[in-house]
Amino acid sequence: MSQEIWTAVDEYINDQLVPSDPALEDALAACAEAKLPAISVTPSQGKLLHLLARLVNARNILEIGTLGGYSTIWLARALPADGRLITLEFDPKHAQVAGENIANAGLADLVELREGKALELLPELAAEGLEAFDFVFIDADKCNNPQYFERALRPSHKGSLIIVDNVVRDGGVIDAESNNADIQGTRRMFEKMAAEPRVLCTVQQTVGSKGYDGFAIALVIGNP
Repeated sequence: MSQEIWTAVDEYINDQLVPSDPALEDALAACAEAKLPAISVTPSQGKLLHLLARLVNARNILEIGTLGGYSTIWLARALPADGRLITLEFDPKHAQVAGENIANAGLADLVELREGKALELLPELAAEGLEAFDFVFIDADKCNNPQYFERALRPSHKGSLIIVDNVVRDGGVIDAESNNADIQGTRRMFEKMAAEPRVLCTVQQTVGSKGYDGFAIALVIGNP
């Protein structure tokens, strides 16, 4: 199998099951124009996030790592009219582009974009006493995945779903001796997940137009 085939299958799936959407396409175009990294989830992955959020009847969603808001739009569209999505983004340029994309998609009333370091913003969220999050999507700097997972677990509840993207790292995650901080961060997160009795976890490997990677999925089965 090759990258060419993976990409062709992705395109076929998108053509069949992920219809053209102006707001999403405009968001990707705006990201490209602003020269943001081309690391947004793929259309089929975005729809998977949307479906998972709907499956757990999410009313409150937390996203760690906004980038240009592409995944934010997919997730926010899964919310009911009185739902809420809080998304955290460190880079001011990314936050500006994301804010414009979210507004262009007509979702500004559902989405609150907070700018700053997630490890500083997450304790602030906890201190605010907000309603627990039903769904958490973690897609930020992978070296901090252990801390993101721990802090995302605290404001969740039994039945919450936590998804962590890019955890296979083109197979690099099996290299215990790697000097790559993202790989080591992800490995430490897996260790925490394995030792955490309040979650039930697995990882799904993926291939597609963005290459070989995977995502972790954790179901909260005990009250944090």
